[in-house]
Amino acid sequence: MSQANKIYVAGHRGMVGSAIVRTLQQQGQGNFVTRTHAELDLTNQAAVQAFFAAEKPTQVYLAAAKVGGIHANNTYPAEFIYQNLMMQANVIDAAFRSGVQKLLFLGSSCIYPKLAAQPMAEDALLTGPLEPTNEPYAIAKIAGIKLCESYNRQYGQSHGVDYRSVMPTNLYGPGDNYHPQNSHVIPALIRRFHEAKVHNAPIVTIWGSGTPRREFLYVDDMAAASVFVMNLPKATLAAHTQPMQSHINVGFGEDITIKELALAVGKTVGYQGAIDFDTSKPDGSPRKLMDSSRLNALGWQAQVGLDAGLAAAYQDFIAQATP
Repeated sequence: MSQANKIYVAGHRGMVGSAIVRTLQQQGQGNFVTRTHAELDLTNQAAVQAFFAAEKPTQVYLAAAKVGGIHANNTYPAEFIYQNLMMQANVIDAAFRSGVQKLLFLGSSCIYPKLAAQPMAEDALLTGPLEPTNEPYAIAKIAGIKLCESYNRQYGQSHGVDYRSVMPTNLYGPGDNYHPQNSHVIPALIRRFHEAKVHNAPIVTIWGSGTPRREFLYVDDMAAASVFVMNLPKATLAAHTQPMQSHINVGFGEDITIKELALAVGKTVGYQGAIDFDTSKPDGSPRKLMDSSRLNALGWQAQVGLDAGLAAAYQDFIAQATP
């Protein structure tokens, strides 16, 4: 990878953004430009345009997003749709205006209909109603895909614009958010089981029935897939996608039940007590497994299994929890 590439990683302090920086560094890339949220508010259009005009990056990884679990999405729907729409629109348009030809947008598996056929293939997009609990976030992410496609269609020939989208399944690993209310399922479980172990709690109660199936991908695998897709030859990518269905799923390839996940996390943490399921709490979608055959056909597969990934995630939690 040429050092002439000046790469802007939006969201470099987040779990995915920091993993993308790690991956690029391992590949010998050192020419980064980054900004913290305090330094650059991506919802501020003028500030974003000024940043791009001044820095003139050659590639952009758009990994910045407002994210959260079921509770956060249910509690702050206006913030989730507004902030994500604004960040995406501002970064993608400013990138175009400053001459950026290569951009990778990171979406989410929640773009697919609640009752999409499993595993969820790329062509399931916009074929049915979304899961209500995270619909605002999903709508924003769908808009991000369509922004990339629209700029490609209008400016691909005239300006060499090549903006790509990848849709990760549920991610976990170093740099995750372990907030008690606003975290996703794996970090939430890690925290719950760790605290239960520390306080010798006899039982841990998990939201829902434990029967929904979920797929989990280690974040460094996601970062590797992102760099892989960004650097695919344009003709290769075009042979596997369509102009108005250009996004690519990134999954592990297998799913497990929430109950199986809880048992695995409990084992990783070393919790000895009982696990109970509160069936009065919502389950969310019954199953969410990505069809990653498009990405596999392009030559990429996940490398990190759940046991190894959970062990690394727990070490990261301990490191974050210990000053």
